Amino acid sequence: MYQLHQRLAADTIAIGQFNLCDVRLMNDARYPWVILVPRKEGVTESYQLTEDEQQQLMKESAFVAEQLASLVGADKMNVAALGNVVSQCHIHHIARYTTDENWPAPVWGKGEAIPYQQDEAQAVIAQLTVIFAEFLRDGV
Repeated sequence: MYQLHQRLAADTIAIGQFNLCDVRLMNDARYPWVILVPRKEGVTESYQLTEDEQQQLMKESAFVAEQLASLVGADKMNVAALGNVVSQCHIHHIARYTTDENWPAPVWGKGEAIPYQQDEAQAVIAQLTVIFAEFLRDGV
């Protein structure tokens, strides 16, 4: 049975579900940052998914990257599946700006995360729910 890794649960906020993935907001207000987590038991790499699931993951990932970039006017979208700390398969979608504090370096290990205030997180999730509506499953 699928269970979200405790580190992902602690570091992110639920937005909803697509057909394959849980959709989560990274709790770091410095960057618009969405994580997709395939709801599959024991999967650490995308190649462990079936061919249909791999295609669905790519559709969901491309959709998130495009919609998030458009919403926030990103200069570049960083899309990555590292898994060095959390082995559970998950894909980061991070909107970057040439003016952000770490540009052009990666965001990992740079500075301290700034958690969202509750009302701020709710507002961001409301925006994301609107732009992701086409893929979000009802009743989640």
